[in-house]
Amino acid sequence: MPKILLTGGLGYIGSHIAVELLNKNYEVIIIDNLSNSKKFILENIQKITGKLPKFYEIDMCEKAQLAYFFAQNQHIDAVIHLAAFKYVNESVLKPYQYYANNLNAMLNLLEMMKTYQIKNLVFSSSCTVYGSPEKLPVTEQTPILETPSVYGKTKQMCETFIQDICKVEIDLQVSILRYFNPMGAHESGLIGELPLGEPHTLMPFITQTAIGLRSVLKVFGNDYHTPDGTCQRDFFHVTDLSFAHILMLERLLNQKNETQIEMFNFGAEKPTSILEVIDSFEKMSNQKLNYEFAPRRLGDVEKVYADCSKAKKILHWSSQKTLDDLTFSAWQWELYLKKSR
Repeated sequence: MPKILLTGGLGYIGSHIAVELLNKNYEVIIIDNLSNSKKFILENIQKITGKLPKFYEIDMCEKAQLAYFFAQNQHIDAVIHLAAFKYVNESVLKPYQYYANNLNAMLNLLEMMKTYQIKNLVFSSSCTVYGSPEKLPVTEQTPILETPSVYGKTKQMCETFIQDICKVEIDLQVSILRYFNPMGAHESGLIGELPLGEPHTLMPFITQTAIGLRSVLKVFGNDYHTPDGTCQRDFFHVTDLSFAHILMLERLLNQKNETQIEMFNFGAEKPTSILEVIDSFEKMSNQKLNYEFAPRRLGDVEKVYADCSKAKKILHWSSQKTLDDLTFSAWQWELYLKKSR
């Protein structure tokens, strides 16, 4: 079976993709610097799949480390690149770190792919590249506007790197996933979102408040122009997103891509407010959340959701799981973590 390099493969999304790759008998090699993940996730991937992927603790910004890795691991068929700092509000406060990490990792990877003639790249981008869209839902033709977050800017710039490099590296084939807001955890309860330190995303903050690790959940902003005043996002299940990565990978491996660079949106195609997520969680966990409203955060947009018609038509992909599925699975993951502490 093809040999797949998965960068950031012990992170939240990466670990779910690793499971699906192994379940389909791909040979999987994971690179992760463990900056926002823990090594026990590797063992849990093995528990789920019965297979242990190769793992290298490498910082992709250290070119020498990356060069040594590729020299020792040749004949890679494709790369799925997720390794990046990823928190919207944190990126506004730490622009130096986000630009240095996300851009250098991308450039170093593209250079190594050229050196070792690796022709297939699946790149995890983000809906943040669209900024604050003037028209909803967002399609792949929606104009790329200035984004309020540094994280979004790094994703825009990485896409630009890819586009410019593909003009001269005509054999490089790229699939770009612009996905919206993945949540939830694997049905086994053995992998899920695992922020180190204070969470920067909604669901870990909800589950950690419910389990007693945090005294109060802050809802940032209740004065948006939405039905309940809170932000609306396109939340969909992380396993649906992992399947999307596999579809994009196999499209490249089977040479089914219609252009050198293909871009697809992935989401649930409907806006869900923060309060709606809280209501679902309270229902599915039988826990009452202590939450309070706080001022808006820097970098947040008011409302965004996807049009995934292209993915439906070409890939036959659509989001399958419900909001209740997301919140229930996230709670099961938090309960597992409590037993493991």
